[in-house]
Amino acid sequence: MSTRKLIFTALICGLAIMLAGGIKLLQVANDDTELIVHALGVEQTLSDMTVSVVEVEQSASMTAVTISAQGVQDADPVEGWRLLAGGEVLLPLNPQSETCRATDVVEARTCVVEFPPSEGSVTVAYIRAGAQSQWAP
Repeated sequence: MSTRKLIFTALICGLAIMLAGGIKLLQVANDDTELIVHALGVEQTLSDMTVSVVEVEQSASMTAVTISAQGVQDADPVEGWRLLAGGEVLLPLNPQSETCRATDVVEARTCVVEFPPSEGSVTVAYIRAGAQSQWAP
């Protein structure tokens, strides 16, 4: 193959890649994904776990989030919770909390999940099996 044919083929491939990128950009720009933030106390079922955020208390030492969970036998109730505050995603301070009992299939268990201190508005998120729900006071 001559050099001219190789250059021409490379240009055609480059144009095809740019065209595909432009089409993908238009698809993403027209994507209307709606973000739903629930009020405190609203129950949401993600996979086989039903959860809700009961209360959020902010103090100088921590942000305490009272949650309710049921649906899976002996699951860790702290796993999957995140706090969105000040542009950061915060993980629980007590991943092995002694006050949080393992979840039950029938009985809703209430638990306090402790996060680092935060100021201003916060959003509490729960992630399970690839799905996510969010609550804000």
